[in-house]
Amino acid sequence: MTIVLDAGALIAIDRGSRDLLSRLQTAFANGDRIRVPAGVIGQVWRDGGRQTLLSRALNRCEEIPLDGRAARSAGQLCGRTGTRDVIDASVAVAVGESRGRDREVVLLTSDADDLRTLLSALNTVALIVDV
Repeated sequence: MTIVLDAGALIAIDRGSRDLLSRLQTAFANGDRIRVPAGVIGQVWRDGGRQTLLSRALNRCEEIPLDGRAARSAGQLCGRTGTRDVIDASVAVAVGESRGRDREVVLLTSDADDLRTLLSALNTVALIVDV
């Protein structure tokens, strides 16, 4: 299984959400892939010295670069859906790429409605879990 985290999930980790931290511990123990788009990290990273829980979690995650290819894909997705949040679109693109590698993809998000719209435009299915 692959789990993709958006900014809401990272904020929940940073705030010490026991549910989310427990879910991640289980996922790490099971050998699941945990993926985080780099733009999402930029949305929530403020002071690594004070964001200990977040820093520890990110050290165990696969960071997905927001390179030119990913940025173009996210921008095109925004164009198709009439949305403006390129970082949300990069999360949807990451889910789509993960889906190509793994049968089961879980998206942990606080922005389920917007991400459903973006995933639908990509014809991508994921289990969306509100955090």
